[in-house]
Amino acid sequence: MSDNYIDINRSLWDERVSHHISSDFYNMAAFMDGQNSLNDIELSLLGDVSGKSILHLQCHFGQDTLSLARMGAKVIGVDFSPKAIEKARELNDTLGLDAAFICCDIYELPSYLYGTFDIVFTSYGTIGWLPDMSKWAAVVAKFMGPGSTFIMAEFHPVVWMYSNDFSHIQYPYFNRDAIEEVEPGTYTDKSAPIEMRSIGWNHNLAEVIQALMNAGLQLKVFSEFGHSPYNVFKGMTGTAPGKFCLMDGKLPLVYSLKMEKT
Repeated sequence: MSDNYIDINRSLWDERVSHHISSDFYNMAAFMDGQNSLNDIELSLLGDVSGKSILHLQCHFGQDTLSLARMGAKVIGVDFSPKAIEKARELNDTLGLDAAFICCDIYELPSYLYGTFDIVFTSYGTIGWLPDMSKWAAVVAKFMGPGSTFIMAEFHPVVWMYSNDFSHIQYPYFNRDAIEEVEPGTYTDKSAPIEMRSIGWNHNLAEVIQALMNAGLQLKVFSEFGHSPYNVFKGMTGTAPGKFCLMDGKLPLVYSLKMEKT
């Protein structure tokens, strides 16, 4: 494992912020006009969040965090990118919301935050930037009290077995090694003038779920989906509004789970 993976990935995500803000993918005009950025997959698990305290892990520049605040939750978003958190705070002030944001590496969060939350939440493209699921699960559990819920929606690990053009299987499902890449563009715009190094990990389902169970959480809901709410992979086809598939729906693209702490 590269000792400086955090610095390498932070530089990448700092650079991505300005490109993402201006992209059609994030559709900032509609968001500022009141559009909710959350998807049906996670909304069905979140339910009514009005009055709930929520910790949102790896929030990027805060669209989902602020959407939860609009829904009446008291939310804290966390991300390791200073530029993303700066933008999240700016959006919060512009929209007159009361979300709060912390800039730190997720593993270091217990040094910056205390207490527990009704819901801990993370979604889409988060855990692949973290090398150690047991360490991550311990952080999740630390901020949950009896009756708290952890809700997660994430891209399916089968997706990360494939090459970027989905022409062949490149990595084993049970891959434990760091995946280092230099890929041009970003998922919002493949032609964006970015070509920076990234370091990630693929975590299979058992690794993720067992780590959370070992941290004291009980699995209540687990689902897998043959579609993604985002058109982010090469060769995707739209099958319905907000639903995109690969290989005619034969490939699992997303999973979600709900876990509780007793």
